[in-house]
Amino acid sequence: MVIRNADDSIAPRKADGQRIPSREIDDVILDAARSCVLDFGMQRTTLAEISRRAGVSRPTVYRRWPDTRAVVADLLTREIRSVLPEVTFNGSAGTLLVEAIGDVVGQIRDHPLFVKIRQADQELLTTYIVDRLGASQKSILELITSVVAAGQQDGSIREGSVNEIAAMVLLMAQSVVISAPTLEPELSSDASVEQLRYAVAAYLTPVKNSGE
Repeated sequence: MVIRNADDSIAPRKADGQRIPSREIDDVILDAARSCVLDFGMQRTTLAEISRRAGVSRPTVYRRWPDTRAVVADLLTREIRSVLPEVTFNGSAGTLLVEAIGDVVGQIRDHPLFVKIRQADQELLTTYIVDRLGASQKSILELITSVVAAGQQDGSIREGSVNEIAAMVLLMAQSVVISAPTLEPELSSDASVEQLRYAVAAYLTPVKNSGE
């Protein structure tokens, strides 16, 4: 006896008739969600429209995400993780972190999906500013923490709690992503990233002894 899901007969397939693996289906659905959010904003995006654009049945989407907000949250996580650099420690970890923070902040701030959400669905961002950390924020924090620890080992980052320093760097970067646009034209997008680099570099610089 073979038990099949109700929508197995219309599960997405490749050109050769083979079923698309579950992970690929997830990406197809997230791609469709991205298209919907860019066109309509999150509030007007529905799971029905996402499933239609993805070419999958509604139950296929419902089994993975309970509502549109959950889909968009995972979409944001995927998009943000895609811009995080692969860290290789060649040289100063402090310098690496300063440059990486500026690059990642610039990419996230200018990402079309993030721009759309910041303009049309700010309440989604409020959740991750006021209430809790999202999965993408946790990924960034883990990356920053590992670099701070390496920087303390090579002497390029000051002493102190690794977790506290990493958390503060995340807050500094997050403020530029979320709030810097409100200060234009006094602070342009490029200038905000450059000033962030200066601020992070100063914050991380080891404190010299008075006798040095």
